[in-house]
Amino acid sequence: MTMLPTTTGGKDSTSGGSGESGGAEPTVASLSALGWARWVWRVLTSMRTALILLFLLAVGAIPGSVLPQRRVSTEQVQNYFLDHPDTAPWLDRLYLFDVYSSPWYAAIYLLLFVSLTGCVVPRAAAHYRAMRARPPRTPRHLSRMPYSARFTTSAAPEAVLAQARTLLKGYRTEADTDAVSAETGYLRETGNVVFHFALLALLIALGAGAFLGYRGNMLVVEGDGFANTLPSYDTFFPGHAVDEGDLQPFSFTVEDFRASYIDEGDLSGQADSYSADLTYKAAPEADEQTHELAVNHPLSVDGAQVYLLGHGYAPEFQVADANGDVVFDQPVPFIAREEATFTSDGVVKVPDASPEQLGFSAVFLPSATEGADGELVSDFPDARDPVVTLTAYTGDLGMDSGRSQSVYQLDTGDMAEVGDSPQLSPGDSWELPDGAGTITFTGYSEYISMQVNSDPARLPALLAASAAVLGLLATLLVRPRRVWVRAKTQDDGRTVVEVAGLVKTEGAGATTEFHRLAMTLRDRLRDRPATDTGTKE
Repeated sequence: MTMLPTTTGGKDSTSGGSGESGGAEPTVASLSALGWARWVWRVLTSMRTALILLFLLAVGAIPGSVLPQRRVSTEQVQNYFLDHPDTAPWLDRLYLFDVYSSPWYAAIYLLLFVSLTGCVVPRAAAHYRAMRARPPRTPRHLSRMPYSARFTTSAAPEAVLAQARTLLKGYRTEADTDAVSAETGYLRETGNVVFHFALLALLIALGAGAFLGYRGNMLVVEGDGFANTLPSYDTFFPGHAVDEGDLQPFSFTVEDFRASYIDEGDLSGQADSYSADLTYKAAPEADEQTHELAVNHPLSVDGAQVYLLGHGYAPEFQVADANGDVVFDQPVPFIAREEATFTSDGVVKVPDASPEQLGFSAVFLPSATEGADGELVSDFPDARDPVVTLTAYTGDLGMDSGRSQSVYQLDTGDMAEVGDSPQLSPGDSWELPDGAGTITFTGYSEYISMQVNSDPARLPALLAASAAVLGLLATLLVRPRRVWVRAKTQDDGRTVVEVAGLVKTEGAGATTEFHRLAMTLRDRLRDRPATDTGTKE
């Protein structure tokens, strides 16, 4: 028995000529409206366009990762406006603080959906037809395949083909007069189709979540409670199909908040952990339960998730007006100016003071110390030596004008500055000039910023993403292969066996696999009598 394996390869060649054509230049016919529509549809539903749109969707998401987003933290957006007063309005005009709800991002999203649909549906239909079709007939010249091998055996052609079918178990086979053709690896294209359908499902799930779900942000001071009603939110972003009656009726109270920081080494001042102890009820009549809220450990209640976003300080003030009446006594949330030291800014508005309303702009320093230039600074985010400095104003706060106001900004247009306070530690008071009143820094609490996210399409989106990963793995790992085996009797009575293989994709190991298959077939046919049909070993 002899065997002559060969590996061949080639490349297509094209031929053409150039010359000058006589006569008039050809004219290009103009497209009709229907023709232009077909051309636009072909371009839009091409895989290249889908990839470009997918790339644009990823690029468009970059500002949403770099810049603060209103749907995540309105406080950070406000801080960005304060820190970049010139560029922030221009960025806001481009919807860069609301990237995922912007018109241009929605346009890319919808075009990608249409493009993927136009790509995937015809491709899935073609794949279905290919799976039902029989393997291709055996080519006439197997030696021209990328892999081919040839040997002779004393076994009959029927025995050779029977052994080939046994050896090609797992392949789809098609028997010919003197050959067997086999094909496998359809799972690759199946994975490709599943991947693209999963992307479509993911886009639908994300759209359904934005339509049927809602998201809201709020600040809750330590010791205070929250009820899931519309007035309780600082900012609220409902889906188009959501109204106030669709909110889950849960409530909770922030019993305690704990923040720990690294106090040694190069990472000194960085947060080590945040956690808050909550007591909550899924409904007014439900039993009270407890939950430790932490980063990546949300509270899940009736399909809604409560996430811990951040925290800050809420200095507590007591204000008496010029008549000596206590007209303000509560904590006021401040916004951190610097995350490294938690130097925080805030305002205190006292509309009930008499005879004139009072307003204070304030700076809270959790660990006050004297800086290199003699100014008061905070050198650590934990409240080791809390100090407050105030600037007082009297006049009209403008709260009755009908204009909306931020709780973190003081409108001093109709107010007069009274003066600056000394450094106030917890328990210290400052008597305002001209007998305008007294303010006492009574202490501080901590608050946490949270987000409630209700997304009924969250599970379908997870399943679609998982299916996309599985489809992609099949596309990357499965290699479509075709194998042919031909057996013919020579003039001397021996059987000439030809084995050829073709891999439709790039990848190492295909030649070795085909050669191993040919060697195995040769070994099984060794010394087999010519009359043996090969039905038994």
